[in-house]
Amino acid sequence: MSSFRSNKNPMFRSKFSEDIFYHKYAHEGCETWAELSAVLVEDVCQNLMTSDEKDTLAQAVENLKFIPGGRYLYYAGRTKKFFNNCFLLCAEEDTREDWANLSWKAESALMSGGGIGVDYSIYRPAGEKLSATGGEASGPLPKIKMLNSIGKHVMQGGSRRSAIYASLNWKHQDIPEFLTSKNWYEMPVQGTDKTIGDLKEADFNYDAPLDYTNISVNYDTEWLTNYWKTGDVGEVFKTNVRQALSTAEPGFSFNFFDKEHETLRNACTEVTANNSLAPDGGDDSDVCNLGSLNLGRIDSLEELSTLTELATKFLLCGTLRADLPYAKVARTREKNRRLGLGLMGIHEWLLKKSYKYEVTPELHQWLSIYKGVSDDVARSFAKKLNVSTPVAVRAVAPTGSIGILAGTSTGIEPVFAVAFKRRYLSGGKRWMYQYVVDSTSKELIDLYGVKPDSIETALDLSNDYERRIKFQADIQDYVDMSISSTINLPNWGSAQNNEDTVAPFTECLAQHAHRLRGFTCYPNGARGGQPLTPVPYDEAVEKLGEVFEESLESTDICDLTGHGGSCGV
Repeated sequence: MSSFRSNKNPMFRSKFSEDIFYHKYAHEGCETWAELSAVLVEDVCQNLMTSDEKDTLAQAVENLKFIPGGRYLYYAGRTKKFFNNCFLLCAEEDTREDWANLSWKAESALMSGGGIGVDYSIYRPAGEKLSATGGEASGPLPKIKMLNSIGKHVMQGGSRRSAIYASLNWKHQDIPEFLTSKNWYEMPVQGTDKTIGDLKEADFNYDAPLDYTNISVNYDTEWLTNYWKTGDVGEVFKTNVRQALSTAEPGFSFNFFDKEHETLRNACTEVTANNSLAPDGGDDSDVCNLGSLNLGRIDSLEELSTLTELATKFLLCGTLRADLPYAKVARTREKNRRLGLGLMGIHEWLLKKSYKYEVTPELHQWLSIYKGVSDDVARSFAKKLNVSTPVAVRAVAPTGSIGILAGTSTGIEPVFAVAFKRRYLSGGKRWMYQYVVDSTSKELIDLYGVKPDSIETALDLSNDYERRIKFQADIQDYVDMSISSTINLPNWGSAQNNEDTVAPFTECLAQHAHRLRGFTCYPNGARGGQPLTPVPYDEAVEKLGEVFEESLESTDICDLTGHGGSCGV
């Protein structure tokens, strides 16, 4: 069994999990996880669910079988109830008034603790003549940078870093500039021999273009049908793939056929909504509403069915209880009542059953329960409450913090590495390192007797990217919005990820695109930071808790510049 055991919070598998709880979520009246679980369920569900349902639901939250999104946890028992994670904003028309209004909406949303996402495709390209003033349009890039600057100066809800998403259609005339807008290592800093990437690596808070913003290119039905007809993905897609393999951005947003206008995304891209070109005018100021079922802790199909029902009802109650930053969000929520019931602990579930990282027949059965029950309950409970039926029910979030709380694999991701060496720069002069055992892997080894060498990791799968892509596509079949998932790849310039591998990767992604809603990858070292290097499990266990100094003579220059090692997960 695991060596960690907390008297106050016995369901946490590690001290790291408990530390995250105390650092981010515990407060007066919610000093333990059990207290927060009970307070949150009563806060959200009140008289809308029966006492027995609320008791079962609170127990499920306490036992980490269903975990609402982080904003739910943070605002449990507080006066304000900003339970929603993110807001999806429309650039509605190409006018000065809309530019100004978009900034107001973004700042209002960010100050409530939510991230934002915007599709800027409706804004005219740079250099186009403005008939009313005689000037020239600046294009969407300056507006994207303006919102990035707003995010930089807003500590969300007074407690966390802003999260922003921006996208642009593949046919927009400014797409070439957009594609390379975050190539920090190609941006020299005047008066130095460094690039912005070098300085950002040395100081995480150093200002860099769009450093608070994730970016993606939107691909529509025209792109897909042209590829199917000709076999040619086009130069934009080819460049996008090379960018993703070398710098990690932009990502890809796929919106085909009946999803043609569903280009709005939240900051992590799992929630989708219609842009302003949709026949009904779109879903400006739509809102996320997230919670995740932890398959790693659910024991049977019967329990999954029960918890899916209760979790769906919880999120529907949340649409009646959450405070919102401005009136239009409330109107859009009334129309759409969008839910985002997700999954986590999928890789733990597979490992416990000795399955490889693939959607097995048994997992298909579990996913069918997740889809069918959530759809049925969303309709029937909305009717019982006499509110609008949710337009969408399921979205798989990355579940970073709540994955740590649960001590399980996050979202649909595989574990990164069973054990690794973590390197960091001390005092700006000395490279230090320490050994770490991945907490999820440790629990699987301690609790279930899983052998360390049998655990497939993101690093193992980085050389089998098609299996990762297919896994995401198979799960997408059960998700009516999107999945936030990042595929780890070897560092750019390595034998497995270089100019020669761009073409086969491009073709593989294009072949699966029609089954995906979004795609991102992370080549190791792409954004600098503190590299991680996998090491044998026994070696890490032997040296846990110790800190070592690394001599420069033994350090690879690629590691020093952040282009080697493994980081960014």
